[in-house]
Parts: sequence; structure tokens; C-alpha cells
Amino acid sequence: MASKIEVDAKKLLEAGAHFGHKTSRWHPAMRPFIHGKRGDTHIIDLTTTADSLEKALEIITKKVANGGQVLLVSTKRQAKEPIENLAKETGMPYVVNRWLGGMLTNKKTIGERVKYLKKQEDRMSSGELEKKYSKLEVQNYQEEIDEMNVLYSGIKDMAGYPKVVFVVDILHDKNAVSEANKLNIPVVGLVDTNGDPRTISYPVPCNDDALKTIQLVCDYVKQAIEAGKALQKQPKTDKDVKSEGKK
Repeated sequence: MASKIEVDAKKLLEAGAHFGHKTSRWHPAMRPFIHGKRGDTHIIDLTTTADSLEKALEIITKKVANGGQVLLVSTKRQAKEPIENLAKETGMPYVVNRWLGGMLTNKKTIGERVKYLKKQEDRMSSGELEKKYSKLEVQNYQEEIDEMNVLYSGIKDMAGYPKVVFVVDILHDKNAVSEANKLNIPVVGLVDTNGDPRTISYPVPCNDDALKTIQLVCDYVKQAIEAGKALQKQPKTDKDVKSEGKK
């Protein structure tokens, strides 16, 4: 069993994770996670942030260790690059440009679009389209492929349903949260003082706007995913087999 990932509250502080929104914009359900006020801004209790993040990382590691994928989501401008980098470094599926309705709840239709995209890419790379069509027509096909990749490139290799969805901003990407909830897929998400932590499985109370905070949390999520992958390679003990049999 991999050791628990410990979250450093000092690093959270240095990244500005404690800065919430203006007190006039707070959600009452965030009361347990708020330390106090600084001027007209709520200050988040980083002790609760560290504890909540550790629990979230534990579930990510567990799901990955059992062979599951983590769908990484943020269509928020400042979080797109950290999420895409995290996805590429860990080999996990991701969505950073636009959440299409039904990405999870209408897998059949989305799956057909992804299948079509892959087919067109194969035809393009093999030279089949170039042999059969004019340069202008081939260019049109390439533009279609490029446009579809903007929407589907991050989920082309997603096998079935993800076992966990990680969302940077649960309000900005509320549709992703809603679809995951409908399918009972656990959601790990950053929740600022204006959000409702009750809407997701594993809320992490912290600043969801600051790039340094987002990057730090992504670094921790990367550790959790890598820890899960390391466990996949370890031989199962008799205890593990018995535990799985009880599920």
C-alpha cells in the first residue's frame, strides 16, 4: 500500500489558496471552512483545505490503483494549461475547451463522434483521402478533423466511464458536475467561498481562481495518480484478493 500523500498547508498559504471571494458573495454551506475575514474578503481555513485535499487524493489513488481513469475538467481560462499538462503527463482523459452536453450521460452519441474522428484521422494519415479527393476537399476534411479535435481530443482514449471526475471550478463547469452526479461518479473539486460543497463528493475548499493554487493542487493530483499507477504494478496479496471478493 502506498503511503498517504501529505498536503503542506504552508505551500497552500504561499499559493494563495486561503483567499476566498468577497463576503457578499459567500455560500452559507461554506461556513465550516471559513477561518474569518480580511476586509471584505473571506479567508479559508487551510487546515480544512489540507485535510479535504488529502481525502480527495486518497480516493483518486484508490480508483487509479483499481484500473480506473480520472477525467480532468476545466474550461476556465487560467486552468486550461495546468489541466491539459496534467492530463498529458499522466495519460488521463481531459476536457479544457468546451463541455458538450451528454459527454458522460450520452456516451453513445459522443462515442459515435469520437469513432468518426478517429476514422477520418486514419484515412488522412494513410493517404486515403489524398488519393480520392482534390486538394481543396482534403483541406476541408483536415479542417473538420481539427475542429473535432478541439472538442474531443482529450477524451478520444477514454475507456468507458471515468471512475473519478476532477473539476477545478464546480460553478464554471457545473454541467460536468451535474452529469457525473447523475451517473454516481465521484467528483473531486475545488470549492471557493461562493460554491456549495454539498453538490460534490469530495470538496476541497480553496481559491479556485489563482493560477498558483490551481497548479499546486494539480501537482498533488499528479502524485495521487502516479501512486495509483504504482499500486497497479504491485502483486496482490491474499488480503487484497479477499478484500476484492467482499465488494
